[in-house]
Amino acid sequence: MCSIIGYCGPVADLDAFQAGFARTKSRGPDDSRVVRAGEGLLGFHRLAIMGLTPEGMQPFALDGSLAVCNGEIYGFEALRAELERKGYAFQSGSDCEILLPLYQEYGVEMFAMLDAEFACILYDSRTDEFIAARDPIGIRPLYYGYDGHGTVIFASEPKNLLDLVSGEIRPFPPGHYWKGGRFVHYRDIAKADRVCHDDLDVICANVREKLIAGVEKRLVADARVGFLLSGGLDSSLVCAIAARRSKTPIRTFAIGMDVDAIDLKYAREVADYIGSDHREIIITRQDVLSSLETVVELLGTYDITTIRASMGMYLICRAIHEQTDIRVLLTGEISDELFGYKYTDYAPSAQAFQEEAEKRVRELHMYDVLRADRCISSNSLEARVPFGDLDFVEYVMSIAPEKKLNTYGKGKYLLRRAFEGDWLPETILWREKAAFSDAVGHSLVDDLKEYAGSLYTDGEYESLRQKYSHARPFTKESLLYREIFEKYYPGQSGMVADFWMPNRSWEGCDVDDPSARVLANYGGSGV
Repeated sequence: MCSIIGYCGPVADLDAFQAGFARTKSRGPDDSRVVRAGEGLLGFHRLAIMGLTPEGMQPFALDGSLAVCNGEIYGFEALRAELERKGYAFQSGSDCEILLPLYQEYGVEMFAMLDAEFACILYDSRTDEFIAARDPIGIRPLYYGYDGHGTVIFASEPKNLLDLVSGEIRPFPPGHYWKGGRFVHYRDIAKADRVCHDDLDVICANVREKLIAGVEKRLVADARVGFLLSGGLDSSLVCAIAARRSKTPIRTFAIGMDVDAIDLKYAREVADYIGSDHREIIITRQDVLSSLETVVELLGTYDITTIRASMGMYLICRAIHEQTDIRVLLTGEISDELFGYKYTDYAPSAQAFQEEAEKRVRELHMYDVLRADRCISSNSLEARVPFGDLDFVEYVMSIAPEKKLNTYGKGKYLLRRAFEGDWLPETILWREKAAFSDAVGHSLVDDLKEYAGSLYTDGEYESLRQKYSHARPFTKESLLYREIFEKYYPGQSGMVADFWMPNRSWEGCDVDDPSARVLANYGGSGV
């Protein structure tokens, strides 16, 4: 990961700007630079992944124009070769160096051309204006706000903007670019342009080949790559594909509580099967509780699901950062939004399933994607998400929803069937899904709930929760998270839409806890 910032006009308080930008140095510990861009400033903290030489340092410049980008552009070599034929010269091996030449050739139409996860800010010296953009899923973070004079400021994280903006901080909408003071939607990845009615064999073959391609392109890095392996279906598939495409054993990492880790045994089974160099991280109740405030502060959310799942993810990433030379981590996020959760088994119709999937894909940047980004980047690592490959997402969203409904007696049936054979042990391929926070150990969630319950009497809870009109806490646990959030991001709850919860309007889903454990169909997920 890297960190970017763009103050798109006269800087009201230079000291506040520098202090705000310094808050995300962990995203890019290798080098830092701030340059003048017209009357404004562009800043960049670098985590070197592609093009490790000093020439890969940003901002990049071309004929007076400037660019900063936190991203990975897949297949950039072909684009660079095309630009070289047009007369452009490149000084580094960085993928992001192609952005300014692309902008000169294609203008804002370039953003729809990119196979990438990115957030970028450009300064066009010809027109003396700023342009910003974000990838269609929002895998790379970008936020914005306005100072007291109405000047817009963009930055990688809300903490960069806290003392710079005069009002609300908002997430930059995925799949949009900003130019001339307005946002333009250049790609809606959640909405399918067509419906795919192929038979199951064709669909599963496409799912398999497109996911393989999504993993393969994310293995390309000049820095060392590792893999988070929970033992669940999604991360196991990513690791299995990577293991087949790697000449040496891949390095996998799993985490679990010391008393009741559910998935460590499954992760070990996968690691043995694919022949990975595997390491387990064991954590305790004290590790979780002592890290809670740190995790809420780095996340910038009060959402229950996000925080629970972040506890294990933050601690495993911290261990990887402290104990290894790995800089890139591949993860299994985004599969659930595409193929379904435990609660989407209750979808009343195929259309309802599809609408829920569209909603979740559009909101990903506030929940699971945010979790992966912050837990990984706060430990100076880069996240890559194969299930978020644009071609893969676009295809799965186009599959007729009748085929994605769980009418097979097993959730994520299409994905499981796509990888039948010798990719994974049958016991892994067909096992029930467990939520990551539960799989780390049921005690993790139980400890958090017990701790929150000890902090407030029933009267205190009821009184304190009434302070909040937006996303009002509805349990003592959610109140604790909100109180910590407000300590670091006062009045900024609108950065997150609401709590991530099952669709309460569906029969069987009107629950007061986001964990799938409370659903009637959880079954064998927690064993």
